[in-house]
Amino acid sequence: MKADHFEQQKLLDLAAEDIALTQLAHRQRNLPEVAAVAAAEEAERALSADVVRSETEVRDLGREVKRLESDVETVRARETKDQRLLDSGSVSPKEMTNLQHELESLKRRQSDLEDQELELMQRLEDAEATLRAAQQGLEQARADRERAEQLRDGALADIADGTARHEAARAEVAGVISAPLLSFYDRIRVQTGSTGAAMLRARACQGCRLELYGNELAAVRKADPHEVVRCENCGRILVRTAESGL
Repeated sequence: MKADHFEQQKLLDLAAEDIALTQLAHRQRNLPEVAAVAAAEEAERALSADVVRSETEVRDLGREVKRLESDVETVRARETKDQRLLDSGSVSPKEMTNLQHELESLKRRQSDLEDQELELMQRLEDAEATLRAAQQGLEQARADRERAEQLRDGALADIADGTARHEAARAEVAGVISAPLLSFYDRIRVQTGSTGAAMLRARACQGCRLELYGNELAAVRKADPHEVVRCENCGRILVRTAESGL
């Protein structure tokens, strides 16, 4: 295949844009900001679960405390009633003895219930403190996630802007390259996964970084300037310039 020597040199500009676009695509696929958002979302989910667990514990302990408070009030009411009856003097000696025994039992029951209530109230207080800490952690996690999303969106916007600029520049360069040469370049670019041409500098292909020797070097030296030559190692079009060292 033949193409004007100076037109072949325009392939280097095309290759430069393709390299830039490849780098941008690689950056987007491996964007650390995306991983940061995923980590922040996971932390938020974990803390949200902690809040739900703490809320459930606080709610359950609160109900238990209220139940004990009700039991204590019931015992106190019964104790007050028995004490009034005992103080009234209207009961028989046997009933008085029974009332005294019942009062002693009620006092013990009340003391036990109050001890349980104090223990539960301490557990409730601890659970409420844990809940507050979890809620504060969740608020911070949400803020961290929102900040991570802002950084990710900013990075993606930069990539999109860069991609648009390089795509426009590539289209401009491609527009001045003949269709056969451009088609040939693009087929090679698909095969290499990066670019379809590379400069030959100091007898080395800048695509695969391998130096030309022997027959390969001799063939390139003898080739017509308008002959499209390719690197035997990577298959790219070798663009010859004053730096080629031929």
